[in-house]
Amino acid sequence: QLQLVESGGGLVQPGGSLRLSCAASGFTLDFYAIGWFRQAPGKGREGVSCISRVGGNTDYADSVKGRFTISRDNAKNMVYLQMNSLKPEDTAIYYCAAEGSPVCKWSPRYWGQGTQVTVSS
Repeated sequence: QLQLVESGGGLVQPGGSLRLSCAASGFTLDFYAIGWFRQAPGKGREGVSCISRVGGNTDYADSVKGRFTISRDNAKNMVYLQMNSLKPEDTAIYYCAAEGSPVCKWSPRYWGQGTQVTVSS
């Protein structure tokens, strides 16, 4: 059974940092580009960042550029999202998602269940 599991969410103060992790089971992540998406209360789901299969190409939403960094460790079947200088508007459920291709198309095929990130003082 194909499964993506996110971890690392939580409550953090503005300006703080969190590192989200995405673990895959039932399939090998290194065949796919992997993206992070988020959904804030009352809003639609938006793409945050994406990394290509090999990891040489990354993409970020303008709202997180310079603050978030996506990376992957194919040997461990893991993808990470390092989030620094967090703002209250980053509060959302964050989802890991696997594309059906080795490059980022922002059209995932497989989704995780999400992890809550809350930025508040």
